[in-house]
Amino acid sequence: GRPLPPGRSKRHQKQTSRPQESDRHSEVASMPTYLLFESASGYGLFEKMASEDIGSSLDEVRKSVADLSRFSKIMKLKAFMPFKSAENALQNINALTEGEMTELLQNFLEQSLLKGGDKKTKKKKKGPKLMVVDKKLGNCIKEVLKIEVVSNEKVEELMRGIREHLHHFIKQLRPEDIHQTQLALSHSYSRCKVKFNVHRVDNMVIQSIALLDQIDKDLNTFAMRVREWYGYHFPELVKISGDNYIFAKLATLIQHKETLNEEKLPQMEEILMDAGKAKEVLEAARKSMGQEISVVDMLNISRFAERVVKLSEYRKSLHDYLIKKMNDCAPNLSALIGEQVGARLISKAGSLTNLAKYPASTVQILGAEKALFRAMKTKGNTPKYGLIFHSTFIGRAQPKNKGRISRYLANKCSIASRVDCFSEELTNKYGEKLRDQVEERLEFYRTGATPRKNLDVMAEVAKDLEKERTEKKDMETDEDATRKKKKKKRKRDGENGDETEKVAKKTKKKKDKKDKKAKKDKKDKKKKKKKAE
Repeated sequence: GRPLPPGRSKRHQKQTSRPQESDRHSEVASMPTYLLFESASGYGLFEKMASEDIGSSLDEVRKSVADLSRFSKIMKLKAFMPFKSAENALQNINALTEGEMTELLQNFLEQSLLKGGDKKTKKKKKGPKLMVVDKKLGNCIKEVLKIEVVSNEKVEELMRGIREHLHHFIKQLRPEDIHQTQLALSHSYSRCKVKFNVHRVDNMVIQSIALLDQIDKDLNTFAMRVREWYGYHFPELVKISGDNYIFAKLATLIQHKETLNEEKLPQMEEILMDAGKAKEVLEAARKSMGQEISVVDMLNISRFAERVVKLSEYRKSLHDYLIKKMNDCAPNLSALIGEQVGARLISKAGSLTNLAKYPASTVQILGAEKALFRAMKTKGNTPKYGLIFHSTFIGRAQPKNKGRISRYLANKCSIASRVDCFSEELTNKYGEKLRDQVEERLEFYRTGATPRKNLDVMAEVAKDLEKERTEKKDMETDEDATRKKKKKKRKRDGENGDETEKVAKKTKKKKDKKDKKAKKDKKDKKKKKKKAE
């Protein structure tokens, strides 16, 4: 409805608008789309052909992947950069897994994508589109090269088709060569990952806590079997000895109750750690109502009881090993919540680094995933605690305060795990102070006594550690000073010894000269006397 400017008509407006539309279409058409293909042999750059029917939708791409004639109409090889050596390939694959762009890849993309252009006009044109499978790598390329990057399902399907028909696009690469390079690179990559794994100590903790839990289950089953089996022969022993380990040791010692006499009393006292109970076992054996067992059956029972005893002893040594590993790996977490609960948290998270990355709310319900999802599904109450329920703090809290103390404990566990993971020097000072804070919080819920602030506690720990460092440095400087003094003393003693040796040599030479002169004088005197005679 606006009035047209003088000298212009609607027809003239349409004519002037047409070149603008054609320029826009030519600009869109001039924007090529490329796909970056990473293989064990090198980097490949494929150009996506401008086609309306084939490659326009995800279904069309999926259909064309199986047919080479159709797929070759979609993708065309533009450039290929082979790796120089196996070490170069390993270096590039390590960078790609971290989402980083290597210098080789950057040079390849700059030469293939950004070269050329209209230098005379100096007009800023939109660069080409690049399709990349890994979004992290795509963001890195976008930041460095300032080009548009695409990552979606269509890119994954195109990548699958290129991987399948790579030997048709690059005639020099045979299928067996491609397979051989992939196998060699995968072996070297796996070897490198295993060798330089940062979670080596965490893996030992995870395996040992899993084995400990399994041994506990097996020991419980085996001990019940020993009690039931040996109970046919000596049922009174079950009531006297409540501990499974002690019962198995007594079963291996006593065997046939008829042979039990006062000679075995010292051995039973050593096992039971009680003289009264040892006599009680002896009396019970004399009045026992159990059935008689043959020698072969008793041999099998005693062998099985010995196995149970050895397994329980191995369980103790494994527990000591776990404590040592936890003190080496996560001393603050083990000081705060205990070695076993801390090891279970690390095992559930996968590694200490993963546990350190978790928020306190995730640490709180770690291990109670089934209850959480069930509560979300039924719209009920979510769980208050997971694996941290096995700590002593939650058991000591009142029922109304269990949720509060579990939330507070999870917060302290996340702090302790982060300190253990990212601190350079290993110390359990933070864990001990965090444990004191949880104790103070329990006391606050019980009596109302105000606990200390976390900032003050952490500052106190930092002061203590700084004090220890200064003392250590002073001790080292004192030791160095004493060493230097000893060295100087040794040098002096050596110099004094050398001087005395020199003096002794000189006096000896003088004596030798005097002796020679005296001998010559005697000889001369004798000769003179002979001549006079």
